[in-house]
Amino acid sequence: MTRVLFRFDHEGSVAGWQAIDDAVMGGVSASRLAWADAGHALFTGVVSLAQGGGFASVRSPVADLALPGATCYLLEARGDGRRYKLNLRTDDSFDGINYQAAFAPPADGWSLLRLPIADFRPRFRGRTVDAAPPLDPARVRQVGLMIADRQPGPFALALRSIVAAGETLAEAPGP
Repeated sequence: MTRVLFRFDHEGSVAGWQAIDDAVMGGVSASRLAWADAGHALFTGVVSLAQGGGFASVRSPVADLALPGATCYLLEARGDGRRYKLNLRTDDSFDGINYQAAFAPPADGWSLLRLPIADFRPRFRGRTVDAAPPLDPARVRQVGLMIADRQPGPFALALRSIVAAGETLAEAPGP
């Protein structure tokens, strides 16, 4: 069982995604999710450590993105040598617990990355929330991308799709 959450194969596929960068706490990092004419999305921007900053992120519009029984999330991505996070939210609020899993796609070509549900950690404003329940894929309402590797400078992550997947794909060997 699978559910394609986002397929970035047309210009409208990035509509409604919004940047939520460290400016919310006084930083000056900046990012955006845009569509590339080559047929994929680009999460790009610049991370700055100035003024206590150090992260950039984008988030999808609120929607029903649930897949009960999902055991992993699959991303078709091409990186730039940096480490990113996939963020999943189980409520409609702007601020709250974010379930995060890190990934670092290779820069030399497209890869299918598999992020098991067990890799997602509950976080609130950058801190682990030990008392939070584990991620429930039946409750996912928002998806986000983040870079917070404490390395200043430009970044570029290309994405073709984000998919929730069940056991058959979760058991398959991943890259």
